[in-house]
Amino acid sequence: MASSGSETSTWRPQDEGLREICGLMEHQMSPSSGEKSHIYQKLQQYSQFPDFNNYLAFILARMEGKSIEIRQAAGLLLKNNLRSALKTMPPTNQQYLKSELLPCIGAADRQIRSTAGTIISTFVQIGGVAGWPELLHALVKCLDSNDFNHIEGAMDALSKICEDAPHVLDSDIPGLSERPIDVFLPRFLQLFQSPNITLRKLSLGSVNQYIMLMPTVLYSSMDKYLQGLFVLSNDTAPEVRKLVCSAFVQLVEVRAAVLEPHLRNVIEYILIVNKDPDDEVALEACEFWSTYCEAELPPENLREFLPRLIPVLLSNMAYADDDESLLEAEEDGSLPDRDQDLKPRFHSSRFHGSEDAEEDDDIVNVWNLRKCSAAALDFLSNVFGDDILPTLMPIIETKLTTGSDEAWKDREAAVLALGAIGEGCINGLYPHLSEIISFLIPLLDDKFPLIRSISCWTISRFSKYIVQGTAHQEGHEQFDKILIGLLRRILDDNKRVQEAACSAFATLEEEAAGELVSQLDIILRHLMCAFGKYQRRNLRIVYDAIGTLADAVGGELNQPQYLEILMPPLIAKWQQLSNSDKDLFPLLECFTSIAQALGAGFSHFAQPVFQRCIDIIQTQRLAKVDPVSAGAQYDKEFIVCSLDLLSGLAEGLGAGIESLISQSNLRDMLLQCCVDDAYDIRQSAFALLGDLARVCPVHLHSRVSEFLDVAAKQLNTPKLKETLSVANNACWAIGELAIKFHKEVSPVVLSVISCLVPILQHPKDLNKSLVENSAITLGRLAWVCPELVSPHMDHFMQSWCIALSMIRDDIEKEDAFRGLCAIVRANPSGAVHSLVFMCKAIASWHEIRSEDLHNEVSQVLHGYKQMLKNGAWEQCMSALEPPVKERLSKYQV
Repeated sequence: MASSGSETSTWRPQDEGLREICGLMEHQMSPSSGEKSHIYQKLQQYSQFPDFNNYLAFILARMEGKSIEIRQAAGLLLKNNLRSALKTMPPTNQQYLKSELLPCIGAADRQIRSTAGTIISTFVQIGGVAGWPELLHALVKCLDSNDFNHIEGAMDALSKICEDAPHVLDSDIPGLSERPIDVFLPRFLQLFQSPNITLRKLSLGSVNQYIMLMPTVLYSSMDKYLQGLFVLSNDTAPEVRKLVCSAFVQLVEVRAAVLEPHLRNVIEYILIVNKDPDDEVALEACEFWSTYCEAELPPENLREFLPRLIPVLLSNMAYADDDESLLEAEEDGSLPDRDQDLKPRFHSSRFHGSEDAEEDDDIVNVWNLRKCSAAALDFLSNVFGDDILPTLMPIIETKLTTGSDEAWKDREAAVLALGAIGEGCINGLYPHLSEIISFLIPLLDDKFPLIRSISCWTISRFSKYIVQGTAHQEGHEQFDKILIGLLRRILDDNKRVQEAACSAFATLEEEAAGELVSQLDIILRHLMCAFGKYQRRNLRIVYDAIGTLADAVGGELNQPQYLEILMPPLIAKWQQLSNSDKDLFPLLECFTSIAQALGAGFSHFAQPVFQRCIDIIQTQRLAKVDPVSAGAQYDKEFIVCSLDLLSGLAEGLGAGIESLISQSNLRDMLLQCCVDDAYDIRQSAFALLGDLARVCPVHLHSRVSEFLDVAAKQLNTPKLKETLSVANNACWAIGELAIKFHKEVSPVVLSVISCLVPILQHPKDLNKSLVENSAITLGRLAWVCPELVSPHMDHFMQSWCIALSMIRDDIEKEDAFRGLCAIVRANPSGAVHSLVFMCKAIASWHEIRSEDLHNEVSQVLHGYKQMLKNGAWEQCMSALEPPVKERLSKYQV
């Protein structure tokens, strides 16, 4: 595909090349099934020619005899090619493309203008505008012309640049006296007044892109911008009204002060468009309320509007006639799920510590006006509490008592509203909670499936209080009714109701724990019946409910009559699924909870489960480098879930896991997982390392120094903040290894401590658990190697004691204080300057259960009392608050 000249100005395409490429484009638009890969290969082949992109630009810009579709297809292919080719493209070719694109900005055909705008924006994203000064001149010239095509083409390109790379226009460009946005923004504001809808929409959308960045020119034109927004607020075009709402939502989030003088008018306006006939406008307006509450702005500004706002939110909470949930609700529960029905699921790797990662809602749903209105009501209830009840409750009561079939959506919305305010208004609802629940229980059997499903959710929102009520007879009877009602709904024929009931039941289980024990038989029978009945998607939620049940009742599950109901169906499913079936993930998670709950009772099932985890990890490690030999596609989640189940086995079986490990290569495989490039594999691997160190350290012994090295490296990384959970688990594992291997950890002690000290000194940006584990591990290292740690005490004593005083009483805290006592004995003067902090740390104990540790702490305090002469000890004591002194009094100092 040679060209007839090399200079930009003289580059000419050859007819044959044009014919070939246009022919391919035509085929690409309506390929027969066999041609697709052939066309793709041809285009890949052409991409190797240095002037292929010139041909594409020529077809877009000049081949007026060809159909618009073909010219557009050439342009879009050019855009995609630029992403990989622009940085290495010779300057002459770049220049040719730019010279062909600029005239397209004002092309007669709208699609050609739009395609050119997309390519120009791609150029700017990759290369900025400094190297293309002609572009800025051309865009200004087009905006200032009287030709609609030129203005619209320029606005189209600019709106895409503002969306994709807004910072590029808000930066200093060599050779220009002002930033590009300073030139364009006044022109955008001018176009707010255009009689043309497209220009009003593009100009407003472009300015809105700068609210977050807030360049000087926008800040200084704020009055003009707000005036423009008020003029456009009643625009005939819904897409313009939607952008006006979006502007107010963003301004209230990041620049509330500029709205302050106009806030009443803005709220008044948003309240009106919250009822806009166009759903998208109403949805954008509805975002305002949650955003206002989240920005923690003065609630008083909203208070007087609540009597008008709350009814609007409630009426918008009813299902719209075209809501996809209405169709889904009709679906028969016995129909198998299609692959596209299976929502993505996220397994969160095992985490050792006090604050688990935020639980992500696994279900990725469409956001709409109904959900946004419910979220707004939830926010308002948290800000205004019971003050919204006098307005809200009469409306809810009216809607709930309309018995006609036609009004079912209003009844459903009223139940949703009760759930939405379940947290924020609990004080006001609490005295009436028993009546509210009594009203909701019959709705679990309503003829409309969406009322059955929302009733499950709303009841679950009150789980905590329902369980608290079981302390008295009436509350206990109500709890039983709810339990049986939810179990009945778990066996509903409707998939939507099954899902809601299972999720609600899992929430209730977490709160109820011991209350479930007396009902275990009936619970297990229902869950296992659902297990046999459900399709793939909802099966995952049953696994979750079974796992949550095991976590809630623990060892109570370890009874032959319960295991006979629970285990055979799970084992049958376990045998039916292949090692590369993703439906295995939730089953592995479920087994993890069961293994921990049953403890030694799981040993009967342990061998095949253990072996399969090992097999899965081996297969996946092979699949990563050679999927063909492995017979599986690599997916790291298989490894993560298997490592977590092995941790569950270690926790459940304790030393009983030893016979399984001794016949496997787990130790070497675990070491490889600890250095894997996927951080979630490392996270789970270090959790397992710590668990194995606790229950059978003997099998780690031969490679303990390597495990310590890789664990220490997780703490010594510039990317610590990105991999906090890995660092957290590695830190905990080092501490567990230390108390098992004592002096054998000495080679890494100082390097680990040098990583732990900065964590303790700057805890602000880190999660609580990493700080606690760092304090405990530092203590454990101090306990086993006091002679190595004590010389460095003055570097960390103060921040270490602050961290220790935040930890709840438990065995790990005891270990840390043994370390504290050991290094103070080795180097008493090292802690003198931090004595006040050490006293506060000691006072943080409610009670030291271990008698020998209590005595050690007492000796340390008495030692300092004798050592500090001339009133120094009394001075230290006077610096402590009275409650701290009170707690130290048990040591008679």
